[in-house]
Amino acid sequence: MKIAVSSQNKTALTGHLGRCRTFWIYDAAGTTIQDKQLLQITKDQSFHESSPKAAHPLDTVQVLISGGIGRGLARRLEAKGIQPLITAETDLDAAVMAYLTDTLVVMTPDEHHQVEHGDDPGHHGKPKYSPG
Repeated sequence: MKIAVSSQNKTALTGHLGRCRTFWIYDAAGTTIQDKQLLQITKDQSFHESSPKAAHPLDTVQVLISGGIGRGLARRLEAKGIQPLITAETDLDAAVMAYLTDTLVVMTPDEHHQVEHGDDPGHHGKPKYSPG
């Protein structure tokens, strides 16, 4: 099984998957990590810049773990047969091991959005309700 983990800084699991250009690719069998290699893609290959229909360097992975994935990108990955997972875990190896042992704590894109932005209705530029 191939598992990709977003890691823009090359040392920790990071979010903003759409703009991420650095990934660790893990090869795993059962609950054992067999190999780990760094994959760096160009800006044009980032999910934000690339076409959903075009081939992508991550098309060969079965799982993609990130600190943040929007709903549209999650659907795009699922359409390619890739399971998108959002977690608050920042340790790369710990996240993969937790996934392999079925203990990774994950969030939906909506739950992640809530954690990142709270329930403030004004965070997207919408006016806040003010009584009276």
